[in-house]
Amino acid sequence: MTHAPLESLTSWDADWAGLRVIVAGLGLSGFSAADTLIELGAQVIIVDGRDDEANASRADTLRIVGATDVLLGAAHVDALPLFGGLAPELLIASPGWNPRQPLLAAAAESGIPIWGDVELAWRVRERAGRKTAEWLVITGTNGKTSTVGMTESILRAAGLRAIAAGNVGTPILDAIRDPEGFDAIAVELSSFQLHFTHSISPLASVVLNVAEDHVDWHGGYEHYLADKAKIYERTRVAAIYNADQRETEAMVENADVIEGCRAIGFTTGVPARSMLGIVEDLLVDRAFNDDRANSAIELIALNQIGEVVPRHTAANALAAAALARAYGVGPAAIAAGLADFDPGDHRIQAVARENDILWINDSKATNPHAANASLGAFSSVVWIAGGLSKGVDYQELVSSHAARLKAVVLIGTDNTGLRQALERHAPQVPVFEASVRETGSIAPDGATGTARGWSVMAEAVAAAARVAEPGDTVLMAPAAASMDQFSSYAHRGNAFIDAVGALMEANSK
Repeated sequence: MTHAPLESLTSWDADWAGLRVIVAGLGLSGFSAADTLIELGAQVIIVDGRDDEANASRADTLRIVGATDVLLGAAHVDALPLFGGLAPELLIASPGWNPRQPLLAAAAESGIPIWGDVELAWRVRERAGRKTAEWLVITGTNGKTSTVGMTESILRAAGLRAIAAGNVGTPILDAIRDPEGFDAIAVELSSFQLHFTHSISPLASVVLNVAEDHVDWHGGYEHYLADKAKIYERTRVAAIYNADQRETEAMVENADVIEGCRAIGFTTGVPARSMLGIVEDLLVDRAFNDDRANSAIELIALNQIGEVVPRHTAANALAAAALARAYGVGPAAIAAGLADFDPGDHRIQAVARENDILWINDSKATNPHAANASLGAFSSVVWIAGGLSKGVDYQELVSSHAARLKAVVLIGTDNTGLRQALERHAPQVPVFEASVRETGSIAPDGATGTARGWSVMAEAVAAAARVAEPGDTVLMAPAAASMDQFSSYAHRGNAFIDAVGALMEANSK
């Protein structure tokens, strides 16, 4: 069976039939990619190193709908499988798969193109008889999920059929295949996903911020930055950058955008021309107005967004507003969408206040850059921190906030780097370390849903309570990933919430 060459596969209605495709990974995005390709008529072999119950169930489903094969287990992830003796013609890599992984490296060495699910989604987004959505794409070291949610909320407030998808909630291919279609999709893209994109041409794009993260996956910070910068390529209307961070502006300057695309900045200070910013606690637009040389359009007051709006939250709101303004959304919908947005749990989430001590859950602060934002929002902090560091450096984070640290409680299985930074830059700050290393203890009152990780968090909360005084904030902002002691950042955050709740209950007796 013959099919069209890959370069011509740019719509759902193109000739995908018979294309031999390997899908690496059977998580949400991998399953979605495999299911889509099978529907398109491609021959699909799915490979995943985990042979567990969840993957076995997904594999059964894919076999039923027509997968050529599903190969589960570590034995299958080192070499390219064949299609009856024929080599694959395309590989779809799930975001977590490192380019240096043997299967992907073998594909690259053999000259087999490697796409991600985002690249596939872009190529099949146009379909006869169905609305084609505009893409507003968002990346950054931190704030992606909040910004994509804000953007979705604004678009819906404008009466548009819109959805947040990509690296958050709904896989991008599931959004593309929605029977009704969408006017616009707010697409969250991780650096992993961007690495495997090649042809997307969004209406508007933004890099919220950049800081050292995932250097082990990318093989160096410069490679991480290069993958983030790919989001600006072929942008059509607005390439939006963080005017408070020169690196993002440089990315726009070096991007090969579509002729006529504007560079739009956002700043948490007073905006210059062609920027959005803040004037006297008002978010304003000095970019998408006719008289931007002399005036700005008021969008929303900070206190309408939330009771406490840290600087990074304001920056995210400005970025979301810029994306929506690029689409053509008016100021009233910007205000309504931002006022209605619910940021959800685990991001600077107030858990309790007792004896004028505020307890904050920021489990989503999985790297120093995110923790920097939350530490900067409070003046006297008992900091619960630590976990899987992913090879990052903590020196700058600790030196920047040493003056606001009252005490530090370390969790995690190896905090050598964080402890060294504290010893160097905050030697006067008392440091306590949770003695619990195992995470299998049972929570009190039979709360089995939080059993794993309960012990370490209960000990950390108890230690923080012993040193916190009125006016202090106990901030759980780990600056590290959670997988050494918890199943996810949400699991870690919920363990903190439960431990604080148990403490408050004990104090009331």
